[in-house]
Order: sequence, then structure tokens, then C-alpha cells
Amino acid sequence: MKLSIVLPIHNEGENLERLLSNLFDVLRGTSYSYEILAIDDGSKDNSFAILQKIARGNKCLKVVSFQTNFGQTAAISAGINLASGDIIIPMDSDGENDPRDIPLLISKINEGYDVVSGWRQNRWTGQFLTRKIPSLAANWLISKITGIKLHDYGCTLKAYKREVIIGVRLYGEMHRFVPAYASWKGARVAELPVHYSKRMVGKSHYGLSRVFAVILDLVVIKFLDKYMTRPMHFFGGLGFISLAMGFIAGVSAIVLRLLSMKHIVETPLPILAALFIIVGVQMIGMGMIAEILMRTYYESQDKKPYYVREKINF
Repeated sequence: MKLSIVLPIHNEGENLERLLSNLFDVLRGTSYSYEILAIDDGSKDNSFAILQKIARGNKCLKVVSFQTNFGQTAAISAGINLASGDIIIPMDSDGENDPRDIPLLISKINEGYDVVSGWRQNRWTGQFLTRKIPSLAANWLISKITGIKLHDYGCTLKAYKREVIIGVRLYGEMHRFVPAYASWKGARVAELPVHYSKRMVGKSHYGLSRVFAVILDLVVIKFLDKYMTRPMHFFGGLGFISLAMGFIAGVSAIVLRLLSMKHIVETPLPILAALFIIVGVQMIGMGMIAEILMRTYYESQDKKPYYVREKINF
């Protein structure tokens, strides 16, 4: 069995030599063949030069350099697409993930799981209000929406069987939701406590500003999971609700006029009725367009709206 370690890298020159040295030590101690895919995400420091130097002395290190900074998700996606291993393990390149946890993840995979997600321990010591509470709230919200209970969706250190992750298209901040993607396809997902080491040098690329991007991406993947193959159910449902509200507002305005309680022009009900009816018609129209796009997406690429786990006697 072969391991593929994926390292997204952006301005981590001060951490790379120590991280790669530790990685090589751990991987040599396993019984698996391995490769390390280092994706330089448009670094402005000496990260690429360090990777070039190390790669010349070790062919197991494969280096890809982006033309500019495309983000962590893009770097992880590139590494996954280029990986040749049976188990693919992304991890941070800032030294916060411990390479010694890799054999533990693999052991969990060998128990029959398809995805093993790291759960960083003792991460927000001394930052209970500013970082731990927002982190707990975010992970709770993501777990509720996706239906996959994990304590640490933000941990990059995860292990995937090749078949559950190859072909998954990642955009925005969606790399953290891959366990949810995999679970929706029937994969078995486990969570494992892993070590956390505070960054020693360099500047963190994470901040509370990324929370909003994560939430928006979460809405997208939930829509894709539930309504990708039936968008009319979503847009049409909203459209009918809007039409019903418009009908109620219009009838209410007429009833008030007939009872001589209010003249039509004295209430906002006619305007609301027109607004809700217009929105309802637009929603139903969007649903029809989305249905056409969905069918074009599947039929033009001969994709199937289902996933087969196993076949017998075929």
C-alpha cells in the first residue's frame, strides 16, 4: 500500500526543513511506500527554493509551484489530483500537525474506515472566549447542517481512502467538508484525537474573517447534497410559498375593501401581493432553468446520480 502526503504551502520557508525532516523520519519507519506532494501556493518567501533543494536529494518529494496564490483548498485539490497513493493524507505545513499521528490515522483506516479526521487537542489554551467558543460554535453548526458529527472540521490532518476522495471537486473553503461529502456517498467516517503544536515561526493564515466564507460554502454543499439532482423541489417550493403569500395578501386587501374597513390604496397589501407573486414566478422559472442545467451536467458527461459500492457477478 502506498501513502500520499499532501502539503499545501504558503510562505512557510522557516518551517519546511524541520517539518519535512520529521515527515521523512516517520514515513521511513512505516512498512508503506510513500510520496510527499508539496504544493507551493504562490509563496513570496524562499519556500520554493527550499523545496527544490530537498527534492534534488529525495525523489519521494514531489513539488508543484502555483503561478500565484489560489488558496489552501486549491492547493489540497491539486495534491489530491496528482496523488498516486492508496491512502491520501493532507496536513498543514506550519508545524501545527504532528507527523507522528500519521501511523495512528492509517491504523484507523485499516480498521475499516474510509475517512479518518484529526481532532486537535488542547488547541485554544488561554483563548477560551476569543477562539475556543467560536470554534465550538462553528463545529457544532457544521455538524448539525451536514449531519456528520465531528469536533474539529478545521483540522487539515485527515486520511482518506483513494476511492472516496478522487474525483471530488473542491472550491472556496470546501476542503474541510470532504468528510461530509464522503459520508453522503456512503463512506465510513471516524474521528481521532491528534497532537497540536503551536506555530513556532511565521504568521498564521487563519482568522475569524474566514468563518463567513466557511458558512457560505457550507450552504452551497448542503444545497448540492440535498437538491443537486432535484433543484425544482427547492426553487419550486420557495416559489409556491411566495405565490401563496401573495395570494393571501391580495385576498386580504380585497376583503378589507369589501368590508369597508380599509381602501386598497391605504394598505401595503396590494404591493406585497404583487411582490410575492413576481418572486414566486421567478423562483419557479429558476427551478426550471436549474433542472435543465442539472440534466445537461449529468447527461453531457455521462455522469450518474448514484454511487455503486460493489458489484457481484458482473
